[in-house]
Amino acid sequence: MRFALNEFSLDRFATALWRRLENIPHALVWWSSEGETYRRRLLPFHNRHQGERCFILGNGPSLARMDLSPLRNEITFGLNRIYLLFDRLGFLPTYYVCVNELVLTQFADDIQQLRMPKFLNWNCRHCFDGSDSTLNFIRMRLSLSDGVQTDATRPLYGGGTVTFAALQLAYFMGFQTVVLVGVDHRFVSRGIPNRTVVRAHEMDRDHFHPDYFPPGSKWQLPDLRRSEIAYARARAVFERDGRRILDATLDGQCPVFEKVAFDAMFRRSVGC
Repeated sequence: MRFALNEFSLDRFATALWRRLENIPHALVWWSSEGETYRRRLLPFHNRHQGERCFILGNGPSLARMDLSPLRNEITFGLNRIYLLFDRLGFLPTYYVCVNELVLTQFADDIQQLRMPKFLNWNCRHCFDGSDSTLNFIRMRLSLSDGVQTDATRPLYGGGTVTFAALQLAYFMGFQTVVLVGVDHRFVSRGIPNRTVVRAHEMDRDHFHPDYFPPGSKWQLPDLRRSEIAYARARAVFERDGRRILDATLDGQCPVFEKVAFDAMFRRSVGC
């Protein structure tokens, strides 16, 4: 089951209902002529990388303990506040994905400045300059059960994590192999999943940077159960089509994907 009994509450139900009511105008505009403009922007990405591999950089603390320089010549997806790591990465991600509305509204100025192709939640379009040529909007589906959307011009499933949105985009782009890095799948913070809370601690120990969510900022507690269910469905869809999702996270705790050593992804066989 996705929900534990102690996670049900009147407050959570009311919040979910209100979110769906707020979502109705965004859904209507997505299928209007205005939305069609942005749906068409997504079409050139379809199967752009057919048969290739990519790396999705999560937001876990393990990223800060890794040498990511081998990714310089790889196709990469950076998520949420990955730009806080740019000073030591030595390269910029090929693509950027952010769908969490709290991240988008609180850090819109930072995100607007990124110059790689950006894939952002349609519901937060008012926070960004629509003339930005790197800007692409994706529509997120509000549902009790997650599937896998292989057509990015249609609403994507949330899966409880931006990583799941990136996986659906990677499928849409045609990648044969997707490698996850920094998807630690464990959090120090505890509480009811999806509840919005104000960060009170001086240091963020749940992400790769201590100021990822600085004190006073809002964030949502993770829903690991939901993510695992969604990940399992993504793995099934990829493998059905002869594709793979691998997990090269350092000490990662996600039980869904095949584990591989990060360094092994770059070894070249040497002939005699």
